[in-house]
Amino acid sequence: MGYAVVLGEALVDLLETGRDGELIYRQAIGGAPLNVSVGVTRLGGEVQYLGSLGNDTLGDRIAAFLRQVGVGTTGLTRVPVPTTLAVTTFDGAEPTFQFYGEPPSYALLRPEDIDEKVVAEAAVVYTGSISLMREPFRSAARKAWAVPGPLRVFDPNVRPKLLPDAAAVTELRDLVEEFFATADLVKLSSADAEVLWDGAGPVAAAERILGTGAKAVVVTCGSKGAYVATTGGNGVMLPAPAVEAVDATGAGDSVMGALVRRLLADGVPAEPEGWQGYVRFALAVAGLVCERPGGAVAMPTAEELTARWGALI
Repeated sequence: MGYAVVLGEALVDLLETGRDGELIYRQAIGGAPLNVSVGVTRLGGEVQYLGSLGNDTLGDRIAAFLRQVGVGTTGLTRVPVPTTLAVTTFDGAEPTFQFYGEPPSYALLRPEDIDEKVVAEAAVVYTGSISLMREPFRSAARKAWAVPGPLRVFDPNVRPKLLPDAAAVTELRDLVEEFFATADLVKLSSADAEVLWDGAGPVAAAERILGTGAKAVVVTCGSKGAYVATTGGNGVMLPAPAVEAVDATGAGDSVMGALVRRLLADGVPAEPEGWQGYVRFALAVAGLVCERPGGAVAMPTAEELTARWGALI
């Protein structure tokens, strides 16, 4: 089955919540790539996480959490800065993030920290998200992405708070399209697509991404489900299972984690219908995540997934 290499940020989310009539912020370990790592692992896959953590108490907690859930940490680098915080507010169940900490602890992975042998022997390599917006991580990701062998999986995971103007959006669009061009799978949200391409919908976004050279695209659309398209196949919108969502933090990351888990188990589908099966599985995972509070700790096990959805998956 092999393992996945996951590159990107790990940080601490401060999640807005209420207690006894007072607004408070609950601490939770997060970061999209960390969530993906945990999602894959809890579903039974193997992950080697490559990233940088602050050399402080919060960094110690993140490292301990990764080890506790079984994520491989031999590629973890500790850096002498405080761990980045993401203050998370909500519109219903949907989160919005504001980041604190300069330089960001998550973006200090260097090219020389990348073990090319570990990447080359992986079945899947994943990168993306806000780490790519900063050096030296960007150069480290490019180095890992260029290693031949593993399937390449990418998620832009756009954060509008980090894009102050149109020039920043253009710079990010050029950057992510560089990675799209050689990706076996791109996963993004409909909100990401709207930011990157001036209000583009899922169908237009998928066509554009496939046009860069990507082989398969999944555009998540919240409670509506996800649009999946591949080279040589017709795109299709797949519905999400109905849930009572309490917190959508990490839901998109759980989709990516589930897709990576299926790629580890079964490889690239031979037909577009195979991708549709992968996405249905991923939407079931995300539905369960939305029924629980909190990001990485909400990622389900395969047993929990079967207990919740049964024959649906």
